[in-house]
Amino acid sequence: MNVGQRMTKNPVTVTPDVSVPEAQAIMRREKIRRLPVLDKQGKLVGIVTSLDLIHASPSPATSLDMYELHYLLSKLKVESVMTKNVITVSEDLPIEEAARIMADNNISGLPVMRNTILVGIITESDLFKLFIELFGARHKGVRLTVLLPERKGELADVAGAIAKIGGNIVSLATFEGEDPTNSYCTLKVESVDKTSLVNVVTPLVERIVDIREQ
Repeated sequence: MNVGQRMTKNPVTVTPDVSVPEAQAIMRREKIRRLPVLDKQGKLVGIVTSLDLIHASPSPATSLDMYELHYLLSKLKVESVMTKNVITVSEDLPIEEAARIMADNNISGLPVMRNTILVGIITESDLFKLFIELFGARHKGVRLTVLLPERKGELADVAGAIAKIGGNIVSLATFEGEDPTNSYCTLKVESVDKTSLVNVVTPLVERIVDIREQ
């Protein structure tokens, strides 16, 4: 799965001369937390987040009165608070690589570019939705986590055994195990009861870590 399949297309944008209050109003109206900033030629020149705008606002402890605050904020433009060196990605980048970039750079969103044109934005919210799908959280069934020995065909053996008792695997994810000799695997299985699943899987794995009906 690539970024282009999960991004928000044609994201809401602002220009550098938009005031901080205007940008805040746009975010509230659109229920978003970041705005790519485009110049008059449509070139991406920055990105501004709701946190940037909060930090730009005067402290509640300020001695300025309400009218002075409003005046100062109305003069403060997005270009003065936006991040200018924007990290971007392309539509064909694998989704997990976009997640790695966000994590490594401690950011929550990435503008998506097609050459020099902004075509979308991928955010942590998009990744959360994908995470829900990955674990089959919206499907009823038995959620099983096992510790698998790291050997060829092990996962296929487990899947085959589940299929033989009529189980349907609706989600499957593997993770690093306790050491290089094993790995964790979490499955969501439909059409089979918990006891039958335990009985068929136990001989094939190092141990069952967790099992529950959801």
